Amino acid sequence: MPTGATYWCEALLVDGVAVAGVRLSAGIDGRLTDRTDGVPVEPGDIRLGTVLPGLANAHSHAFHRALRGRTHDQGGDFWHWRESMYAVAQALTPERYLRLARAVFAEMLVSGYTAVGEFHYLHHQSGGAPYPQAHAMELALATAAREVGIRLVLLDTSYLAGGIHTPLRPEQRAFSDGSAAGWLARWARLRETLDADAAARPAEPALVSLGAALHSVRAVPTEAMREILAGLPADVPLHIHLSEQVQENADCLAAYGVTPTGVLDGLGALTPRLSVVHATHLSDDDVRLLGTNGVTVSMCPSTEADLGDGIGPARALADAGSPVALGSDQNAVIDPFLELRGLEMGERLASGCRGRFTPAELLQAAGTDGYAALGLGRARLVPGDPADLVEVDARSIRTIGARLDQLVLAATATDVRRVIVAGRIVADSGRLVGTAAAALALDGSPAALLGDALDALDPFDALSSPDTGSFPAAPSPA
Repeated sequence: MPTGATYWCEALLVDGVAVAGVRLSAGIDGRLTDRTDGVPVEPGDIRLGTVLPGLANAHSHAFHRALRGRTHDQGGDFWHWRESMYAVAQALTPERYLRLARAVFAEMLVSGYTAVGEFHYLHHQSGGAPYPQAHAMELALATAAREVGIRLVLLDTSYLAGGIHTPLRPEQRAFSDGSAAGWLARWARLRETLDADAAARPAEPALVSLGAALHSVRAVPTEAMREILAGLPADVPLHIHLSEQVQENADCLAAYGVTPTGVLDGLGALTPRLSVVHATHLSDDDVRLLGTNGVTVSMCPSTEADLGDGIGPARALADAGSPVALGSDQNAVIDPFLELRGLEMGERLASGCRGRFTPAELLQAAGTDGYAALGLGRARLVPGDPADLVEVDARSIRTIGARLDQLVLAATATDVRRVIVAGRIVADSGRLVGTAAAALALDGSPAALLGDALDALDPFDALSSPDTGSFPAAPSPA
C-alpha cells in the first residue's frame, strides 16, 4: 500500500468517544495531513470499520519472549526468573537477535501495537567485548522494526553495575560500556549511524528513532547517572526501571538513605521527559514527587502479575499528575487490550471498587500517553500526528454487544483487523501484508517467524539443565 492513502472510518474512537464517518488522509511522510468528521465514504477511500488511534508498547524487552511458556513451573520470584533471562541473553548473537526481534515485532504489530519502546541493554558480546561491526545488536533491532513495519524507539540503556556498590556479574558484562562516558560516546555514535541510515532512505517514512534509558538505580551509580543526565540532549526521551522490587528499595535506603525516587529527585531527573517503569512499591512521598513533576509511569500489568511483583498505585499516580503508559515488558503476553484491562483489574483487586479508570482513560494510557512517553508526540489523530491506526472487529464473538466507547474492555488482540503505520496497511487479521510480508519471504504469519527464530536461537536445549530440562534457578539475593 503506497503512502498518501486516504482512509474512511465507519467509527473512530477519539478521546474515548465514537465519532461516525471520519476521513483521514496520510502524507508521504507517514503523518496525517487532513481529518474530516461526519462525512460519507467516497470512491478511492480505503474503508475501515471501528478504528482506534495507534497503540504504543511503552516498555519491551524483545528477547524475553524466548522464555514464554518455559519458566512457569519453577516457582521462585523475579530474582529466580532473572537467571533464566541471563541464560537467553548469553546465547544471542546479532544474527539470532535479528530473527527473534523480527518475529516479536511482528507479533506486536498484528496484535495492535503500532509503536514500541525497546529497553535495550544487550550491547556487546557475552564477555563484554564489542562486536566487530559497530552497533551490531542495535542495528539488528532497527532492521527488524523496519522490515516488519512497526515504529521503534530504541531506548538504548546504560547498565554499569551488578547492584548498588556491587560489581557486574560475568553474565552482565555484555550489558556494560564500562563508564558513563563510555555509554555516552557509544550512544552519540549510534545516533549518528541511525540518522545517516534514515537519510539514505528519503522515500521511506522514518520508523526508527533513538531514546535513552538508565537501567535502574541499582545498575547505574549515582555519579554515572549525574554524568549521563548532563550529557544527554534535553529532547531525548529517558526511561528507567523504578521500585519494581521491595529488595531494590531496601538496598537503596540502606545505601543512600532515600528511596529510588528520592535518588532521582536529588539528581534533578524528575522532569516530564522521564518515564519510570513499574513503580510498583512507592511511598506516598514518591507518588507526590512523581506526580508533581509530571513524570510518566509505564506500567506492565501482565509482567508484574507473571513475576509476582505486586500491584502498583496507578490511580494514585494519575491523580497526583503522572501520565500512565503501558508496556508488555517480558512479552510473556503480547496484547494491548489485556494490558489496559490489567491496569484496571489490578486497581479493582487492590481497592475493591470498579471503574477506577474510565475506558477513555485506559485508551489514553494505551495510546496517546504511551506515544508521548516515547517522544512520538501525542498521537491524537490531528494533522501532523503519526498516521497510525488500529481497526478492531466490533462484532466478533468477544465484542458483539459492547458499546463502542467500552470496546477496549471487551476486545483482545484476536479482534485486531487491519493495522496502519505511517499511512500504510502493514497487517491484516493476524498476518503481515504488503512489503513487510514480501520482505520476510514467509507467509506473513508471526507464528512462522517465531518458529524460525526460536529454532535458530534454540534456547531450550542449549541452555537448559541436562538433568531437569529446565532453566537453572538461583536463590534470591539477601
